[in-house]
This record gives sequence, structure tokens and C-alpha cells, in this order.
Amino acid sequence: MSVSPARRAAFDTIMRVFEEDAYADRAFPAAVAGLDARDRALAQRLAYGTIQRVRTLDHGIEALGRRPVAKLDAPVRAALRLGAYQLAFSEVAVHAAVNESVELVRAAGLPRAVGFANAIMRRLALGLRDLVAGLRDETPAEAALKHSYPDWVAELWWRELGRDEALALMEAQNEPAETVVRINRRKEGRVEGRPDPEIPDALHVERVDEEALRAGLIWPQSRGSQLAGLCVGSTEGERVLDLCAAPGGKATQLAGEVTAVDIHPGRSRQLEQNCARLGATNVRVVNADALALPGELRDFDCVLVDAPCSGLGVLASRPDLRWRAKRLPDPQLALLRVAAERVRPGGTVLYSVCTIGAEENEDVIDATGLEVESLQEEWSQFAHVRRPEFLLTLPHRDRTSGFFIARLRSRQ
Repeated sequence: MSVSPARRAAFDTIMRVFEEDAYADRAFPAAVAGLDARDRALAQRLAYGTIQRVRTLDHGIEALGRRPVAKLDAPVRAALRLGAYQLAFSEVAVHAAVNESVELVRAAGLPRAVGFANAIMRRLALGLRDLVAGLRDETPAEAALKHSYPDWVAELWWRELGRDEALALMEAQNEPAETVVRINRRKEGRVEGRPDPEIPDALHVERVDEEALRAGLIWPQSRGSQLAGLCVGSTEGERVLDLCAAPGGKATQLAGEVTAVDIHPGRSRQLEQNCARLGATNVRVVNADALALPGELRDFDCVLVDAPCSGLGVLASRPDLRWRAKRLPDPQLALLRVAAERVRPGGTVLYSVCTIGAEENEDVIDATGLEVESLQEEWSQFAHVRRPEFLLTLPHRDRTSGFFIARLRSRQ
């Protein structure tokens, strides 16, 4: 029996993520090169779902297979995880999930492991779905296992949001992310989709139109991310500094004379290319360390700090991030201090991070000493529950990525 192209691509992605420490969003495009749209969609669903649910899957494999997952050969481990995901969380035919998982082991050149893989897959076919359905989520530790998260993430959300909200958030980020693009008003052209009722240039689409993307008519960007760009509020004639700009989604949203900074030369080149494709001639790219900027970059009207973070608000679209996420309050605070130095007296600083947790959100803002300018009146539907002067989009409530947004004003 041959392996379908979609499962082969999913298997290759899973292998690269877990055995080579590759990022899923970089490994996946290479794995699906040459596949048609239908196979690409299936491959992404299988690969991303397996990576997201791997903690739960490993528990099931070990409970029913009675063999530690860590001691399996890497191709066997990847094939069993992929097969287990299909059995527990998809409507794929059982025989296809079992047989093609076994064939992946055979194709990997491990003939002695074929019989073992076949036996484990048949045990999983008989009992995995019931085992997973029977997992409890009354405590953070139970929920982390059932919904496949690190313990610390479950504990964080449990503590800050309460059990019901934490569970809803965990479930939402195991579902496919929204498919939304931002219409580029700098260029004329028709793009099919459903306009969002709240975010002006957001368009809900079934899939990203690659031709429109190449033509610079659209930019893939969640509504949460677009909201952060809108909150900068820059206008024509103002000078704007974007401290962490690549790949350019927010930088190319902004009005005014934009200086877009990124520390990595390769990402800076990509940023320049993206600005050119979108016709963002108001953006000047500077390849520099945001913490050691050239002296002349100062007295800006607005500074955007879209800071590096743990990414706990984008786990639906970044499936491997939950397994490598780290909280980064110190670098975030350092970037905000740079922003405070480089903005003019009375200018504004917009802080945004795609994460959900006080340590990287409101606690960072409180440590700056800058004056908070409330966003509640402008965007009351996204107001932070505990601190309504800030915004916090939540995947389970707002059906978009999770973003914390704060606008600050420097003292005169």
C-alpha cells in the first residue's frame, strides 16, 4: 500500500519539528511543495493537529502500547503520533489511518518495526478515542494532559481566567485559526471574501489567494494583529518608529513616515521586499538592534513596540510554539524603555504582544512608569476584563488570535 501525499507531507513535518527542532511554519511549506490545494489543506490539518495534541497522543500510545514513546525509533514515533491523531481527533477512516501509518514505517526503511507499528496501531484503533474522551479536566494538571498543553500554561490561565475560561481558551486554540487577510488600500484590485464588521480592512476568506498576495493586494493578518496596528493611530505627517517590524504586517498598516527596525539582516531584507510588494513607500527599513539604535532615530510622534513574547495567543496558528514558549518580560520592558527615550515629549507608545498572561502584559506596563491612555472608549468590545484601559483579544471569545494592547503617553 502506498502512502498518500498529504500524509507523507504531514509525517515529514512532524519529523522535522520533533526530531530536528524545526519550526512548523518553516518545515511545512517545504513538505507540501508541489501538492494541490486539497492535499495541502489535509496535510496541514494532520501535521498541525498532531503537533498540537502530541502530549495527549503520547499518553495514549504509552497507555495502550505499553512502550515509552521516547524509546521508539524517530520514524516509528512520528508515524504512531500521526496515526493516533487521526484515530482520536479526526473523521479519517480507521483502516486508512492504521495502514498508512504502518506503511510510513516501512517506507522509512525499518522492516523490523513494521509488525510492532501494526500491533500498536490496532490497539489504538480499538481504544484510543475512548481513552481520550475519558480524560478529566477538573484541575490544571488534568486539563494540560487532556487538551495537550504544558502544565505551566494551564496553571497560568487557570489562575488568571478561572477554570471555565481557561478550558474554553485551551479548546479554542486546538481548533484551526481564522483565515483572515488585510486588504491593502494602497493598491486597487478585487479580492473575494466577507468583510469583518469590526476591523475596517479585515476580510474573512476560505483560503489565502496566492495571486492576490503576490500582487500585494492583501496581507495575511489576524484581526487581533490588525487591531494592534489600528491602535497606533498614526496620521499623515507624523514620524513613526516600529521597533520590531519584520515581517511588516503592522508597519505597512501605518500612516505617516515610518522607520521600521529589525535586528536580523535576512528578516530586514524580507521586510523591504514586503514593503515594496505592498507599495508601502512611506516605510524606511533600518537593520539595527532596537536596544542600540543610531542616535539620530529620536523624537518620534509614535513608537510601536510589537515585542517578542511567549506567543500564547497564537497557538492555533503556531502549533509547535506551546512546546517551546518562554515568557520574556525583561526584554519587553527594555524595549519599552527604548521607546520612551525615542518618542518626543507628549508622544505615544503602543505596546502589543500576542500572548495572554499578566507577567508579559499589564505587569510590564505597570513597570514602565509611563502614563496609560485608555483604549476602552474606542474599542470597548475588546476591553481587558480586569484592566479595561487595556485591550485583550481572546481566541475563545473573539475568535481571533490573542493580543494584549496598551497605549502609553510620554510625559511633557
